[in-house]
Amino acid sequence: MNNKAHKQRIEDTIDRYHAELKEIAVYIAQNPELGNEEFKASARLKQSLLAHGFEVEAPVLGIETAFIGTFRSDKPGPTIALLCEYDALPEIGHACGHHLICTMSLGAAIGLQETVRELGGTLRVYGTPAEETRGAKVTMADAGLFDDCDFALMAHPYYAFQKSGSALAMDAIQYEFYGKASHAAASPEAGINALDAVLQLFNAINALRQQTRTDARIHGIINQGGVAANIIPDYASAQFYVRSADRPYTNELVAKVRRIAEGAALQTGCELKVSNYEYSYDELITNETLSETFTRNLIEAGVDPGIIQEPENGGSADVGNVSTRCPAIHPYIQVVKERHELHSIGFRDLAQQDSAYEAMIFGAKMLAGTVCDTLTVPGLLERVRREFLELPSHSSAPIPFSGSNAQ
Repeated sequence: MNNKAHKQRIEDTIDRYHAELKEIAVYIAQNPELGNEEFKASARLKQSLLAHGFEVEAPVLGIETAFIGTFRSDKPGPTIALLCEYDALPEIGHACGHHLICTMSLGAAIGLQETVRELGGTLRVYGTPAEETRGAKVTMADAGLFDDCDFALMAHPYYAFQKSGSALAMDAIQYEFYGKASHAAASPEAGINALDAVLQLFNAINALRQQTRTDARIHGIINQGGVAANIIPDYASAQFYVRSADRPYTNELVAKVRRIAEGAALQTGCELKVSNYEYSYDELITNETLSETFTRNLIEAGVDPGIIQEPENGGSADVGNVSTRCPAIHPYIQVVKERHELHSIGFRDLAQQDSAYEAMIFGAKMLAGTVCDTLTVPGLLERVRREFLELPSHSSAPIPFSGSNAQ
């Protein structure tokens, strides 16, 4: 059976389970769950994997809603990772389309079973909770769960087709200042103002932005600023995201902001505590060989190459941590025709229309077709591997923070 015949069988298989895949996606969309609380979504995905002959390990690394579904051929071959996300956003539900992400990967895995059985290899479907906050891919990558994978892939819903590109490395850091309360009118001189330290932190970060690279992003909020205007705040806190296009420079920025916070504590007489309030994400390193293969599948399926957008730097995603462990891609599939940004109510509503579920099926076929090419096109898998091995090794890990520092 040649490449074309394998792809036709894959597409026919995915079409055969169209109703099941749509039912799963609709169910997850109608039952949105926050990160690490995705019990319904995880259970429904595991149920489908078991029904289709996958072995399912759950929980994984103590994460209750994480799972790994595995299908093995009797023949040797590559280990292929298909990544599922299924957490929703607070208040607005599935406005990032994760109900479609997980079902695209599930559909691709189901479609690929017979081809993998015949040609050899192992399919793994990773259920990765909490991408929006404490992404499980970080924990899984740190534990080496992707180290034996030949490559990993997923597709993200969007208002356009877009090639896999980069995502920013990111640290989520909380700066807590401890001062001394006092009456703001009767005895202000007896107080140590923790809010003043937070304001100094913001002002100095604003000045720092003039001296950073164009890809740098430092943005934050005051999440605790005092309790009453007539009380000198003895505690104030700010949370920041610090991002850039690569981990080493992100670490440089984090160190600079740390020194700013130490200076603010010194100026005001406060004590400082610095900690990570979410996991650190590494930048996404797209495997261009695999990305070109995915794009070629889009074009062969009839997508006008003129509408496929070049990648853009945007937010951060825990798939970046996967991409430092094995070749990976994270392209975007058009599921809505009108321009609505992710994390918006407009996108959420359109991503639950019938046309979006049709696009989900198309996305599953494109993922599966890309995998099929690595199994049937001579030399392709070796080029994917070689590109990954030629990347410079990650020389820098995120800076961990914990404990308290007196200033």
